[in-house]
Amino acid sequence: MEYGQVGDRIVMESEHVGEPAREGEIVEVLGSGDGTHYTVRWEDGHKSTFFPTLGSIRIFPATRAGNRKE
Repeated sequence: MEYGQVGDRIVMESEHVGEPAREGEIVEVLGSGDGTHYTVRWEDGHKSTFFPTLGSIRIFPATRAGNRKE
C-alpha cells in the first residue's frame, strides 16, 4: 500500500458503476504503517477521517521543495 503525506492529493475510486471518483487533499496523517489513515479535505469542502483499504485509493504526491527534477 502506498502512503501519503500532508498536501498530497488522494483519489478514492467509486464503489458503484457510473459514479465518479472522490478527490481530496490530505491535511493530516494519522497512525503509521498498516494503521495509517488520514484526515482528508474533500473537493466539496468537507473533512473526514479516511481509513484506506488495499486498492481503494491512488495518491498523487504534492510538489515539494527538494523533490523537483530539473
